[in-house]
Amino acid sequence: MAMSSTSTRRARAQNADTPFRRRRDMALLGGLVLLVLAGLVGTAMATGWDETLDALTSLTVLQIVLLLALSLVNYMLRGLRWHLFSSRLGTGLSLLQNLRHFMGGFAMSVTPGRVGELVRMRWIGREAGWSFDRTAPLVLVDRASDLAAMAILLAIAMTFTTTGVSGAMPVVILSLILSWMASRPAILRQAAAWGHGMTLRRLPRLFARVRRAARAMGRFTSPGTMVVATFLGVAGWAAEGVAFHLLLVWMGADIGLGTAIAIFVFATLAGGLTGAPGGLGGAEAAIVALLVLDGVPLEIALPATLIIRVTTLWFAIAIGLGVFPWAERQSKKSLDALENS
Repeated sequence: MAMSSTSTRRARAQNADTPFRRRRDMALLGGLVLLVLAGLVGTAMATGWDETLDALTSLTVLQIVLLLALSLVNYMLRGLRWHLFSSRLGTGLSLLQNLRHFMGGFAMSVTPGRVGELVRMRWIGREAGWSFDRTAPLVLVDRASDLAAMAILLAIAMTFTTTGVSGAMPVVILSLILSWMASRPAILRQAAAWGHGMTLRRLPRLFARVRRAARAMGRFTSPGTMVVATFLGVAGWAAEGVAFHLLLVWMGADIGLGTAIAIFVFATLAGGLTGAPGGLGGAEAAIVALLVLDGVPLEIALPATLIIRVTTLWFAIAIGLGVFPWAERQSKKSLDALENS
């Protein structure tokens, strides 16, 4: 009885904290976005606001549509990869369901703590009847595959650029190592054993779940699966790199396809390493800095950075916000059906 009362009090305390946490996270996110925008606007005003504004308005509607279409290619190819991993895991979900989960998760791309991944896991749990620890390998292998694909694409792009990108090769090597470690069942099992020992064998359920997740990772490591997944990831991110190259050409700053892709991918990885939601701040700063170092005038580098981030990150969020209510309704219907069966 006492244990039941304690659990109830803990649950109520957690529920009471939820609105506060949401307000805190939204305040942090809003402040971060405002700082990024203020930095871009301030720099534009200091270096030539008229030139920056002219560059922003120089694009046609057709050009903007093409940029968005290339971003959509990226999302669809990575959505197909998510479906591939989901099928290998054995969730039994259809292509439409998996694409709905993947796209809907974009709504949470810039929330702290990668909440979008948790939302996808919740939808899978409702529609497939799976617990979070059973779906965790899917999220882990998707993140690892993204790291590997972007590292490979960056390495390929670097071979076609004469100017290079400072610090690119260490990022390539680190990303490949992290991707390999995250997808190795033996390493995850050893990490679970080490963590169990470090906590003096406390939290046994947590580390048991990690071990179960490690065993499930073996389903993704077949050569055929990894080759297809890597191809989808590289092709998807390359589409956005090509969009960045086209944007620079249209704005009168053709630095070459290889260099444009290298800068875009490197900045995206660097933004992720900052830990900021969606790489906000870090990615923008890296793109501007690398473009200027490559000889692109600041009055072009700034609007190019703003446009490519809107047509990639913020376009994904817009798609996620559109799909999210649909995914939520469908998952609730599936949950009700499971409970009534």
